[in-house]
Amino acid sequence: MLRLVLPKGSLEKATLELFEAADLPVRRNSAVDYKASIDDPRISEVRILRPQEIPSYVAEGLFDLGITGRDWVEETASDVISLGELKYSKATSLPIQVVVAVAADSPVQRVSDLPAGVRVSTEYPELTRRYFAEHGIVAEIRLSYGASEAKIPDIADCIVDITETGRALRAAGLRIIDTILVSYTEVVVNRAAHDDPAKRHAMHQLMTLLMGTLDARGKVLVKLNVARESFETVVALLPSLKAPTVSELAHGGGFAIETVVAKNEINILIPALKDAGATGILELPISKIIA
Repeated sequence: MLRLVLPKGSLEKATLELFEAADLPVRRNSAVDYKASIDDPRISEVRILRPQEIPSYVAEGLFDLGITGRDWVEETASDVISLGELKYSKATSLPIQVVVAVAADSPVQRVSDLPAGVRVSTEYPELTRRYFAEHGIVAEIRLSYGASEAKIPDIADCIVDITETGRALRAAGLRIIDTILVSYTEVVVNRAAHDDPAKRHAMHQLMTLLMGTLDARGKVLVKLNVARESFETVVALLPSLKAPTVSELAHGGGFAIETVVAKNEINILIPALKDAGATGILELPISKIIA
């Protein structure tokens, strides 16, 4: 039913891991194969292509939906519908930022300080052109095929590049003076395909699986028993998505409680629960959380 296109390159590994965890494993003959499949009746075709190309292909109807970055949707000005953000990137759960950067020792402190005719190196020529036009700055924009940071100061006066933390730019002796765009990975869909009720329903079902998998990351399920006299003390310690699930034990033996907890809090929580009177404490992994 759905023709799906996934990103190749920096987002590839994280995307394939997400689909695997969402019980939508992507199968292909080799790691360099551009054609793949997913054993799911809602997905008829899978391609793996550069994220730069994906918004245009989805807008044109070559695919029903695809995963790419908001940066490439904006760069290509593609007419697509976004089903939502998938908050992961190539290395972290942070978004990438499209930024303007200059040499660390440059006197330029803000974009308005850049002179007319400023030389700009970037992999985002259209986004950059629109940005400088909005700021009323005539810029000489040069397409970069990578390593933009190496082109300052002899080839370019500033760059427009992406960063997750800014660490790599600082290491290259550069300083960020503005952020053009904050970009998460997104699921984008073709407008005509989204108008088809059956396809739209299938798209949203896939989003349920992907979002539920992302929501479960970094969380665990905690189950425990507690005597009636310790119930309020124990419950007061428990975080939860909404409220802990509580069941009364047989024969008036107290209560069984379960709740979802951030994994990075569990080392503090479990000893505190035991100190408060909890027994039979179990920590269980979670694969999906569907609200």
